[in-house]
Amino acid sequence: MHSNLEKVLKEQKNVKVINATIDFQDYVTLDLSANHTDQLDLNLTDAVVFEAFIENHLSENNAKVAFGGYLETRNLYRRSEVFKNEITDERNIHIGLDLWIKAGTSVLAALDGRIHSFQDNTALGDYGPTVILEHTIENLTFYTLYGHLSLESLNGKAIGQIVKKGNQIATLGAPPINGDYAPHLHFQIIKDMQGKKGDYPGVCSKNEIDFFTKNCPNPNFLLKIE
Repeated sequence: MHSNLEKVLKEQKNVKVINATIDFQDYVTLDLSANHTDQLDLNLTDAVVFEAFIENHLSENNAKVAFGGYLETRNLYRRSEVFKNEITDERNIHIGLDLWIKAGTSVLAALDGRIHSFQDNTALGDYGPTVILEHTIENLTFYTLYGHLSLESLNGKAIGQIVKKGNQIATLGAPPINGDYAPHLHFQIIKDMQGKKGDYPGVCSKNEIDFFTKNCPNPNFLLKIE
């Protein structure tokens, strides 16, 4: 009998996916919903302006990491054809958790597992360098995706390579290598990779939300950032 993934995620303890020395009390939420960013009159397409906005948010809140964004409807993606073309509905609902902190920050394996796949997703607004790990707990196999990494993060990687929980697997990338965003980790949990390798949608359209909510549960079930 397969356990429920949500239950398995909630049972895991002391999970960190970036710099383990930073305590969760030094994290602050960040609202990047369309409603909020439209009010701010903020140019989200300029990575330098965006990074200054993040840095300011962190210093105002005396925090080291800004986080949030699961199931957030955003305008961030409008600059890129990756998220909208004539055939598809606009994909603007974020289905991972973002952790905003400086480029070069260490990225850690959430849990024991192995490297499923990795690649550089180079389109504007895409993930840039990406690593996907495969985990099996209580006979349940699922995946964690780490996006917006540095190019060096792909060096020496091999499919099937064993990783241990808390091991450094990458560092955060800087724009434009990271998809041209202010530096952050996109962290996502995926039940079924649907045959994909090195990439998986991190944003979906309104029509797809039921499927993706089930296939990509809230990463905070695992991280438990208060």
